[in-house]
Amino acid sequence: MAGEIFISYRRADQAWAQLLHSQLRAEGVEAWYDAQVGAGQDWRIATAKALQASRIFVLLFSSNAAQSTDIAKELAAAVFEKKLIIPVRLEDIAPDGAFLYELASRNWVNVFENTEAKLAELAKGLAQMVRSGTQDESVLPFDRADGGWHTPAAAARKSMRTPAIIAAAAVLVIAVSGIAAWLLWRSLQPAAPGRAQATSQDVAQKAQSATPVFSPPAHSVAVLPFVNMSGDAKEDYFSDGISEELLNALSSLNDLQVVARTSSFSFKGQNVDMATIAHKLNVGAILEGSVRRAGNTVRITAQLINTVTGFHLWSATYDRPFTDIFKVQTEVATAVAQQLEIKLAGSESAKFEVGGTKNPAAYDAYLRALREFENNDDERGSNHATLDALDQAIALDPNYAAAYAMRSMERLDSWGAANPDMAKDLGEQALESAEHAVALAPDFGDAHATLGRVRRNISLDLMGAGAEYDRALALAPGSWEVQIGAAIQSALIGHFAPALAGAQRAVSLDPRAWRSYYLQGEILIWARQYGEAIAALQHGQVLKPGAPDLNDSLSEVLFVSGHTEPARQLCETPATPMHEDQRHRCLALVYHALGRQADAEHELEALEKLVGDAAAFDYAEIYAQWGNAPAALQWLAKLEQRRVLGHGLQFLKVDPLLDPIRNEPQFKALVARMNFPP
Repeated sequence: MAGEIFISYRRADQAWAQLLHSQLRAEGVEAWYDAQVGAGQDWRIATAKALQASRIFVLLFSSNAAQSTDIAKELAAAVFEKKLIIPVRLEDIAPDGAFLYELASRNWVNVFENTEAKLAELAKGLAQMVRSGTQDESVLPFDRADGGWHTPAAAARKSMRTPAIIAAAAVLVIAVSGIAAWLLWRSLQPAAPGRAQATSQDVAQKAQSATPVFSPPAHSVAVLPFVNMSGDAKEDYFSDGISEELLNALSSLNDLQVVARTSSFSFKGQNVDMATIAHKLNVGAILEGSVRRAGNTVRITAQLINTVTGFHLWSATYDRPFTDIFKVQTEVATAVAQQLEIKLAGSESAKFEVGGTKNPAAYDAYLRALREFENNDDERGSNHATLDALDQAIALDPNYAAAYAMRSMERLDSWGAANPDMAKDLGEQALESAEHAVALAPDFGDAHATLGRVRRNISLDLMGAGAEYDRALALAPGSWEVQIGAAIQSALIGHFAPALAGAQRAVSLDPRAWRSYYLQGEILIWARQYGEAIAALQHGQVLKPGAPDLNDSLSEVLFVSGHTEPARQLCETPATPMHEDQRHRCLALVYHALGRQADAEHELEALEKLVGDAAAFDYAEIYAQWGNAPAALQWLAKLEQRRVLGHGLQFLKVDPLLDPIRNEPQFKALVARMNFPP
């Protein structure tokens, strides 16, 4: 009987959902509602599984629920799965919009008067249905009037015109198209007898964003971009930079959860109230303010708001010379920590300035570089404006560790897109800058994370990378870069429990960043959790529909999970944003799997023509999937000999595309030479 009843409700009506759940349990029946999702679980997957397992869908309908696209999606999914749908009216209102077409003709249980007793009566009827294994709705307390089922919607339905029905149906179709993450997960499950699998069109649909449960951690804060009050839009880089530096300073505290930049800055320029921002970011406090720079004087105002109560916790205004900007940042960060009841030891307060500079001109150049670096969202490209500003900052202060760390990141991103002739020099620059940053500031967590990334991706020193990430986690556990980098590191050596936990932590730190879900999806692919990987990637697509990386990974997970036809459709569609080399790689794989070997070889030739030997690892994957182990091993050997060809060997232990050659002695010997940590 467990899981036969699924309770759908809006968060504001949770008390009624909880009451119905407890009443059903008293009747000996287990029902499901989303408050049962455990910490660390992906609520999307948990909801999809619970809905699939259920037989009866109970909808608690209210004015709150009527405004929820999430409830509409769950209803659409229940209709798609042919569940028995029981609408329960918590208020005397008629359905509208997406709910009108599906609910207007259904029998209703009205509990808007004497709610507790009516819900108890409903629980008894539902329990009787579950125990009998039937769908005899006559045992439920539907309201009757004049010998028929009576609802306000039924009366309204008599006067409905055909256009209204069509419009409502269209709204429902939109709702159905928004359950793709659920459909995608379902598409990976074995079909039950008599039930068709989800179609490839279902698989191609995008998931919609969902409203997270507002349960902020006790010590959680988001730093919104401070408003530029200078009157010159060109000064935005300075106010944004001040905000980000405060964010980074606070994230260095072990006991404080700080939302990362992408999510905090996603509301910039939008007229969004504090309560909405707090709910979307799931934080207990928000730091906001303004910056005005005039000549050598800076005025900074800051205020801290408790998002649960709406009260101001603290505010201050600082009028200081530009040379005192660092002291102001430390004072603001200290005040915020104290207001959030974070106890600061001497070593922790000192973290606020680790890796920084005392040179205002160098700081200004660094903030300009930071703006350019953050705006360059495609890791495959170089950004000369970033590099020029960083070199200026370093020239002004040769001991500026943060500038060296960012320079290493920029060189690493450039290395990833470079041809083999340039890659070696770029890799050496990335390594040199990262090592210098760590030498200048041994307690700067982000510098260790940067060095770890360089050692892993360029030097292919997985052992050394692990040591750097261990140090970074100890120094800056609140940094998104540290958390996701360490999670990837753990995954690549096969330690999936900490990897998945770290990826989820990164998502919680930056919930509105598409890259959080993209990298979580990658880790889930390596862990062979394909359904969850698809859900994560689809969530990323909601945040950034045009990100090629997401479709690259989605095509791979569809292929490795046996859904070759949807993968083909995705990669063949010209409108699908993908990197062209990955499109050719995908089609070379799927055409072979579909028996179209001539087409597969044509795609391989196109890939070779496009990028040459830089795709050495891709060639190894393709030949492994084609069953040509000697060719796959030859490309891996070539990659080992000339590592500047590109990256890939760090994925040897976990890449599912290499599974066909995993037992080859030559492959095992290569893995051994890579010296992966145990």
